[in-house]
Amino acid sequence: MKMNRSDAWQCTSQNEPRGYIQPQSLDELWFHTGTNCNLRCPFCFEGSKPGDNRLEFLTLADARRFIDEALECGVKKFSFTGGEPFVNPEFISILDYALEHRPCLVLTNATEPLMNQMTAVLPLRNKPNALKFRVSLDHPDPDRHDESRGKGNFRKALATLGRLSREGFGVSIARLMLPGENIAAVDRAYAPYFNTAGVSEDITIIKFPEFHLPGSFPDVPEISETCMTRYLNAEQRAAFMCNFSKMIVRMDGQCGVYACTLVDDVAGYDLGKTLREAMTQRVLLGHHRCYSCFACGANCSEKG
Repeated sequence: MKMNRSDAWQCTSQNEPRGYIQPQSLDELWFHTGTNCNLRCPFCFEGSKPGDNRLEFLTLADARRFIDEALECGVKKFSFTGGEPFVNPEFISILDYALEHRPCLVLTNATEPLMNQMTAVLPLRNKPNALKFRVSLDHPDPDRHDESRGKGNFRKALATLGRLSREGFGVSIARLMLPGENIAAVDRAYAPYFNTAGVSEDITIIKFPEFHLPGSFPDVPEISETCMTRYLNAEQRAAFMCNFSKMIVRMDGQCGVYACTLVDDVAGYDLGKTLREAMTQRVLLGHHRCYSCFACGANCSEKG
């Protein structure tokens, strides 16, 4: 599927005006560090795996350019995702520069790439701005987690989570959300593991529904303008990530500014080569992951 911003894309298949978000601010800028990862998780919505370069390594030069522009646009926070960010050979330098200016959030599997660079990570506590890590713990069951991420990786991630917390970094976790689950009960099931790691039981838990692999487009309801106003209020519409954030992606040797962290598999969501250009672009809600945001309130961001 290749989305474009042609007149045809402005309407759904039923010829209704397509739902959209007109960005209002740039509160958070995300950077994709590349789809290279040390793990090969079958459900990864970025399709990340060892040696993968669908999305190329972000460079320090790339990051500095967009960090500087984002500061001029009033950005409040920088966030980083992958792949596994700590596989990127320039990531520590990128993080060092970003922390000079704003608080940062890093999404990580918290296994060998981060563990092996802990001596370089610890000095980042002394930067002018706070650094927080979101660690992937898919299920409150080590065996189930390790089925996809590899034997022993729940234990490694939990131990790293605990160490990061003890060293004074902010921490949270991300998990998978299954259809029909008792959300509160699943969240509570992590408590014994948090106690083991020495982190607070009220740690933030970000929950993600099934997003499917990149390039797959399951049949989901289309979002029209009427849907956006009939089923969502102004506050709910403002909570869409594409209203207040963008993501930098490096592909084919150059960077583009994408609408959000979930749509980099569709070229039409590349909104321009600068943040200022991208912020003027209406984001049409035609990706199947847009429906996840509409129906489930899925959001990769964290407050604070």
